[in-house]
Amino acid sequence: MKFIGAHVSAGGGVEQAPGNAHEIEANAFALFTKNQRQWVAKPLSDISISLFKENCEKYGFDSRYILPHDSYLINLGHPEEEGLQKSRAAFLDEMQRCEELGLKLLNFHPGSHLNKISVETCLDRVAESINMTLAKTKGVTAVIENTAGQGSNVGNEFWQLKHIIDRVEDKSRVGVCLDTCHTFTAGYDIVNEYDKVFGEFDATVGFGYLRGIHLNDSKKTMGSRVDRHDSIGKGLIGLDFFRRFMQDERFNDMPVILETPDESLWAEEIKLLRSFE
Repeated sequence: MKFIGAHVSAGGGVEQAPGNAHEIEANAFALFTKNQRQWVAKPLSDISISLFKENCEKYGFDSRYILPHDSYLINLGHPEEEGLQKSRAAFLDEMQRCEELGLKLLNFHPGSHLNKISVETCLDRVAESINMTLAKTKGVTAVIENTAGQGSNVGNEFWQLKHIIDRVEDKSRVGVCLDTCHTFTAGYDIVNEYDKVFGEFDATVGFGYLRGIHLNDSKKTMGSRVDRHDSIGKGLIGLDFFRRFMQDERFNDMPVILETPDESLWAEEIKLLRSFE
């Protein structure tokens, strides 16, 4: 069974997110637990935490299918000490917020070398950052999102995800989120070589580490390394891929999250995707 939703607004408090997901007939969702463009946020109030849990229960959302996303500012592979420490502190706070809300997953972009250190050194720092955070938290899995490889971002090639995972001490609390737009623009031809690409992912990383999907079409061409999402079936990936994806049981039983640009279409997109099952 597919658990499909979108990255919904938590405006007015995290407790609003389950209702927003329910409105688009989702059975999964993503959210930010704080303002994603600020380093520091006020702690979650006891009332917000309680209402979030109540609303999840009210609308039938299981924590296994909720995929919170951390702040875009965080760079766990930062080449400079000040930026690295700031990112690690913010990531720990994000993990602790997930703990408070009873969530099991935290999705994050691995980081960027900023052309100051090697890719491998950056990946090593990401793994070290994860280890430090997992040691101070319980019950939340660090979910590494693959990237398009734009600029100096790491995580655009499957071997890089494996490199990080290999260096994480607690393998039970690390996983991967595959973004279909990022995968495509990173140079993996999921349109014409569907079986080959996912076979390579399985051989390199392993489906056992897959914890979620960001399901997006792409405005940019395969291999462009540019991260520009498009609505389902309106971009260069096209409907045939999404039809095949929805019939692929390897993607069952995990959050499948739309980050498509027109939120007015989310309910329609979810309905379309379910028609492919």
